[in-house]
Amino acid sequence: MDSFIQQLINGITLGGIYALIALGYTMVYGVIQLINFAHGEFFAAGGYVGVIFLSFFAGLGYMETHPVLCLTASFILAMMYCAYLAIGVEKIAYKPLRKEARLAVLLSALGVSIFLSNGLMLTQGVYVKAYPSELFQGGLNFGMITISYLQILIVSLTAALLVALNLLVFKTKIGMAMRATAQDKTMSALVAIGSNNIISLTFGIGAALAAVAGIMMGLYYGSVNYDMGFVPGIKAFSAAVLGGIGNITGAMLGGLIIGMVEIFGAGYISGEYKDVFAFIILIGVLYFKPTGIMGENIDDTRV
Repeated sequence: MDSFIQQLINGITLGGIYALIALGYTMVYGVIQLINFAHGEFFAAGGYVGVIFLSFFAGLGYMETHPVLCLTASFILAMMYCAYLAIGVEKIAYKPLRKEARLAVLLSALGVSIFLSNGLMLTQGVYVKAYPSELFQGGLNFGMITISYLQILIVSLTAALLVALNLLVFKTKIGMAMRATAQDKTMSALVAIGSNNIISLTFGIGAALAAVAGIMMGLYYGSVNYDMGFVPGIKAFSAAVLGGIGNITGAMLGGLIIGMVEIFGAGYISGEYKDVFAFIILIGVLYFKPTGIMGENIDDTRV
């Protein structure tokens, strides 16, 4: 029983990270019906920005005296960097193709993914970069069950960001503009909603959430590398499809399910096939329920 609870905690932690990445996929798709396959690279870029600034603060000695402030600053800087990077990508690679065939936009997204991944490789090198090891040592013990302080941080921050995103989308004028743009760009333009600005904002918010997930992943596994965005990006896409692509709540649910399935599969079946389980779920969902778990409400809730 203790082993099951421990695996459940690990699965929720990993699932929260996947949920943050999946939100970027589902938000962009909800607004312009685009699967942004470059989204995983924003996740990787966020991880790198985080390790760069945390290492910089550690070199100055601030990590020992002000660890919370240093970590908060790293999160904010990574979110800003990835948000502006995503907005720039949208303006350059996607906006000119908005009225073209979807295949052209899809190919552009794949090209951007390769470009950004190779950009990380050229600027940061092919070797892994280690996160400062002195962060979040220890945890809470309940018999044989251990909850690390880092897991508490990841789950708490993920929950806070998901609540904040829901409030933004469903309780603010910006969120109303997002939903209006998603439903009908022409009519939203007639009521003075700038669809171009809303689309750029959507890209920026999704990339900022991915940046947070990138730092979380780096802290959780202790390092980052230039191609770290590919596999988690595909798993997060699977989570978005599982929950119902375009549905915010579905993306959260799908991320948690994918994370738990991966952890339980690795723990009770085989760790060698942990990356396979997400794709098995994706194939099963596409075959039996292509709209996803919450796909029936996609028109009412998509961003």
